[in-house]
Amino acid sequence: MEYDVLFEPVRIGKLEIKNRFAMAPMGPLGLSDSEGGWNQRGIDYYVRRAQGGTGLIITGVTFSDCKVEKQSMPNCPNSTYNPVHFVRTSREMTERIHAYDARIFLMMSAGFGRVTIPTNLGEFPPVAPSRIPHRWLDKMCRPLEKDEILSIVKSFGDGAFNAKRAGFDGIEIHAVHEGYLLDQFAISMFNQRSDEYGGSLENRLRFAREVVEEVKSRCGADYPVSLRFSLKSMIKDWRVGALPGEEFEEKGRDIEEGLEAAKLLVSYGYDALDADVGTYDAWWWNHPPMYQKKGLYREYCNMIKKVVDVPVLCAGRMDNPEMALSSVKNGDCDIVSLGRPLLADPDYVKKLWTGKKTEIRPCISCQEGCMGRVQEFSAINCAVNPQTAREREFAYAPLLNKKRVLVIGGGVAGCEAARVLRTRGHEVVLYEKSSRLGGNLIPGGAPSFKEDDLALAAWYEEELKRLGVEIRMNTALSENDDVSSYDTVIFATGSRPKKFSLGSDEKVFLAEDVLLDKKNPGKSTVIIGAGLVGCELALHLRERGVEVTLLEGLDKILTNGPLCHANKDMLEALIPFNGIRTICSAKAKGYDGKKLEYEKDGKRESIDADSVILSVGYSEENSLYKKLKATISESYVVGDARKVSNIMYAIWDAFEVANSI
Repeated sequence: MEYDVLFEPVRIGKLEIKNRFAMAPMGPLGLSDSEGGWNQRGIDYYVRRAQGGTGLIITGVTFSDCKVEKQSMPNCPNSTYNPVHFVRTSREMTERIHAYDARIFLMMSAGFGRVTIPTNLGEFPPVAPSRIPHRWLDKMCRPLEKDEILSIVKSFGDGAFNAKRAGFDGIEIHAVHEGYLLDQFAISMFNQRSDEYGGSLENRLRFAREVVEEVKSRCGADYPVSLRFSLKSMIKDWRVGALPGEEFEEKGRDIEEGLEAAKLLVSYGYDALDADVGTYDAWWWNHPPMYQKKGLYREYCNMIKKVVDVPVLCAGRMDNPEMALSSVKNGDCDIVSLGRPLLADPDYVKKLWTGKKTEIRPCISCQEGCMGRVQEFSAINCAVNPQTAREREFAYAPLLNKKRVLVIGGGVAGCEAARVLRTRGHEVVLYEKSSRLGGNLIPGGAPSFKEDDLALAAWYEEELKRLGVEIRMNTALSENDDVSSYDTVIFATGSRPKKFSLGSDEKVFLAEDVLLDKKNPGKSTVIIGAGLVGCELALHLRERGVEVTLLEGLDKILTNGPLCHANKDMLEALIPFNGIRTICSAKAKGYDGKKLEYEKDGKRESIDADSVILSVGYSEENSLYKKLKATISESYVVGDARKVSNIMYAIWDAFEVANSI
């Protein structure tokens, strides 16, 4: 009963939704077939979230326009390209979703404009409201002609008509949000037109007004139409975004204009506002990494709710149930949107409703499987849930022969292997040499902004206990131990930090020892290695008041950083913002306990430092596997023990192997 408010019905227009949870729109890359319909993977993906109890599913962005920007995102459904096929495949999906008493909106986009993904641009010049710089490329955009604007507006009506036929309960328009094409028209920085689509705020919103009017004229006044809307742009300059807590002059849409725009948009006929802040020039706001606070849009949604009389949806790291509850009770929003949390656990809503909150698998905001893979590989997945967007192909394999399986190592790969094996019905014993499960999640989760790493470790501990996996802590196996009683052995022995001598090593520490508070870095330190671990450690120590210098051998930091640019770009910007000095293209030469000597551009220099911290990567720890593999009939090596990588690939490796045994 604690969360009953979240399970009250809510209306968008005249449409009733069974609870206050929505699946936030996320790019449906890889969920379409070549004819612009949904493939089986896409149907399974959305139906699975409806099965998990979500009240409203909002698809990722789809396109209606086939002429102006062509098909500007690959493997993405299109409601006008092949209407019969789109309706046929959509109908299969919507009918199944409705069986769970859930509702589904189709998100439709006017296009990318100046933020078109470079790999998808092809031979066509980027378009925009005016002749302005492209976000990613050193190109100028060409202004849209009026007949092209009208063509896009008409395509919305055609696409929405097809969506209604296909069983979609409403449309979400994408978007006066994040700097996409409709937003470029709405923001004076991007819109320098002198015709009826430029100048005053009303003129700049004319495109968005014509879209909702066209949809309503084709589908009926009562057909729900929501709008993805960014209250504030967070733009310091072209391609330069603001950081949390930074004072700056807003070059995009400020709050005052944003609130006026919200009122106008509702007066035009939009039935709900799906709100956030940011643009692609500051896109760590729209796609918040772990370096952003949880619930970062709540205060902005609250402002919007005070000036409009339609429901407001709020996403943005809203995975904490208590935060979601207080947001609704306090009037910040009417509907809580969960994006990445529903990738991590499609049963989030059902588990919360049935009192199984501790069983909810946490999202760690890494964006490796979702945004990172969308931007690099045109495929949406999830780092902590290998089954996301592969529900049918990665379903748990039926168990034909029950086996006794030994898992060596209680890091993330070992825990995932044990979880999957036991879920399928095998008898599992897990050995962990330390006193705690989680492996590198434990030191990795030490910074305040990495709390979800520790939550994932705690989730694995809870899951393995619930499943009845036999766990033997503080137990290290050696080559002399007899493992003949096991049918299969999985080696998940992880990795070990690389280290080297700098001469006087009493004050030279490993990054994980500092993160675990086993070593005190003093008042000043030099971190050798400015990769992901080094940079996050630097932020962690600055929060504690330590003076930090990053020394990197390559010509820039985070060369092998996060896959998602929102994470990488924000972390890269946070380093100088927090007063962390960086020295690149430099090599450490020696440390005497007081000064670190380094070489840069052929010159020797030094830095005063109370300590030096090594963050130069990891090496596979698979020596036990190499010694025992010949004596075991069936054995596997997974995670970092096979190849040092990241949390995502450790989990995916382990799932693949454990699901095949």
